Amino acid sequence: MSTREIFDSRLEALLLLGPTVVVSLVFLYYPTALAFQTSFFDSGFGQVPTFVGFENYVSLLTSSAYHSSVLLSVLFAALVVVGVITSSLYITFLIHEVDTGQSWYLVSVIWPYALPPAVAALVFLFIFHPTLGVLTGPIESLGVDVDWFNDGPQAFVVVMLAAIWKQIGYNVIFMIAAMNNIPNSLTETARLDGVGRLRRLVSVYVPIMTPTLFFLVIINTIYAFFSTFAFVDLLTGGGPSNATNILIFDLYREAFSYFNFGSASAKSVVLFFVVAVLMLIQFRLTEEYSHYGA
Repeated sequence: MSTREIFDSRLEALLLLGPTVVVSLVFLYYPTALAFQTSFFDSGFGQVPTFVGFENYVSLLTSSAYHSSVLLSVLFAALVVVGVITSSLYITFLIHEVDTGQSWYLVSVIWPYALPPAVAALVFLFIFHPTLGVLTGPIESLGVDVDWFNDGPQAFVVVMLAAIWKQIGYNVIFMIAAMNNIPNSLTETARLDGVGRLRRLVSVYVPIMTPTLFFLVIINTIYAFFSTFAFVDLLTGGGPSNATNILIFDLYREAFSYFNFGSASAKSVVLFFVVAVLMLIQFRLTEEYSHYGA
């Protein structure tokens, strides 16, 4: 006998959905509409907004610095997504293969995800600090000169590694669930056929896990574009020479450092459409390549 309760009253449905609708309107749809509206104005702190039409968008299209920020953000997101997926997949496989203490390994991998992004950034600042960093000294003792936060490529790598490390735990949660649902018969058959562990991961497990993996690719892409602000802000401040000035930090600085609210709103709209296009491409790929079984 089903215990599922069905509400056939429109009033009850409205009462249940009301809080979600109100919160979405106030904190999601209204700010989105306001940002889109502000992008057509020349607006600043203590300044009366002036309608300028598409001038803010034209400025962005003709700005080489903004073009560099867009390309940098796409590169950053691609590297973060690839790094998170591959690292999480291999770590998940190692945990899945362990018979003793699996729960402890799982908790130790997941706990960094529970850290606030600002705290995670401070952890990496402690690791890569130019003079006090626990990793800087040993590397320099090998005769390798490092200047993590004054060299553009090195600063980019530090921010990228911090973003990857922070997100691994989230991915492992989903991957371990997907891997545990793989039939033991497939694993046993692969072992009897002499398939090595790494080959088994790539050729047997990954094709079955494709729905989960494509879902994580989408989530990680959103994360790389929107949730990595704290790493840039606390570790590099967008520098050196804009080497880590990704879009989410660039529009924040435009709004709250330069107080160009119109231009910042235009940048937020462009960022939204960039991510939307990437999401559309990934959804199409998901439908084409995901394996959901017979």
